Amino acid sequence: MSKIIRIEEVIIVEGRYDACKLANIVDGLVITTDGFDIFSNEEKKELIKTLGKKRGLLVLTDSDAAGFRIRNYINNIATGISVKNVYIPSIPGKESRKAVPSKEGTLGVEGIDTAVLERLLTQCGTACKAAKTGRSITYADLYELGISGTAGSAEKRRCFLTRIGLPHRLSKKALLQTLNSLYTYEELVAAQTQKPPLFWDFHGTL
Repeated sequence: MSKIIRIEEVIIVEGRYDACKLANIVDGLVITTDGFDIFSNEEKKELIKTLGKKRGLLVLTDSDAAGFRIRNYINNIATGISVKNVYIPSIPGKESRKAVPSKEGTLGVEGIDTAVLERLLTQCGTACKAAKTGRSITYADLYELGISGTAGSAEKRRCFLTRIGLPHRLSKKALLQTLNSLYTYEELVAAQTQKPPLFWDFHGTL
């Protein structure tokens, strides 16, 4: 049985199925936005801000456009509040309870493998506390590494983000913040230059 992860921050997810997924993973307070309902639900917004000022927020929404729209909204209303953004990877698929895939054809929080969620939540907690032994990453570094602002950088960035398990929709600012929470500059260079594993399909299904 997996070890329950203690989360001090208030965890914000989109829906009740996301909350149910986390119930077996974390010990903490989970609040749902009920999708776009958060935009007009003044009572819930005040609850999130009040609790957020006391405990901080951890935002865990889907990797599609809707998820990023909700995430950005939460970040915008959380003025003066400590916010941790945890991003799930963009993985093609469909949740078993749904008849058809989502509009973008990717899994939401409820469909992501439990082990992946455990790793992301644990990584977020340790990354914020661990002492860094190398220098921070800058916008200039992203340019020099060819994953921002250069010819072909969009595809190179997409491939890199897929390989390290981050969504493709990260803005330049969010990308820099997230990479700095996970890597030092030296670790980023090593991660970027690492070759992906090769797989041999013995059954000829790939």
